[in-house]
Amino acid sequence: MRFDAILWPATGQDRRDTSRAADTRDDHTHRGNDRISQIRRIHTQGERMKIIRHPKDFAAGLLFAAVGVAAIVIAANYPLGTAARMGPGYFPRILGILLIVLGSALALRALKLQGAPIPRWHWKPIVIVLGSVVLFGAIVNSVGLALSTVILIVLASSASPEFRPKESIISGIALAALSVAVFVIALKLQLPIWPQFD
Repeated sequence: MRFDAILWPATGQDRRDTSRAADTRDDHTHRGNDRISQIRRIHTQGERMKIIRHPKDFAAGLLFAAVGVAAIVIAANYPLGTAARMGPGYFPRILGILLIVLGSALALRALKLQGAPIPRWHWKPIVIVLGSVVLFGAIVNSVGLALSTVILIVLASSASPEFRPKESIISGIALAALSVAVFVIALKLQLPIWPQFD
């Protein structure tokens, strides 16, 4: 038994105020629980309606499929040929079909597997890589395939935050040797290996 209730007995007004305060607290509690339940229902419905679970793979799949369609459309103006005697449009069409199949597989996979959202674009690495490719095309005939390949690899590697000049130069020399062996020696392409001095 509480001694304060004995010393100061509650009046009728006090009991009514206490009851009213308790009802108010219960009402706020019920409203809070209703809001929490509503938020949970909305969140659950949003998760169910979220069809694309892996946005990164889905975007990559669409990109592959788009490049494949473009390759097929461009190659449509060239003769196909046969497997034994391939025409200029044979390889681009086969490559386009493979890219479409790969892109479709990635897009369908993104509907089932959970993954991270698409990260924020970093324009500086994109500009550096594309600029290095454009520079390679501009200087390959005058500087030569070997040095142009080394320059391309070093400049493109500098776009990475883990860029190491020594490793990039070694990789560039190795790829330059491979490029000369494949394109100049094996395929007999008319590309200068070293700089041309007139």
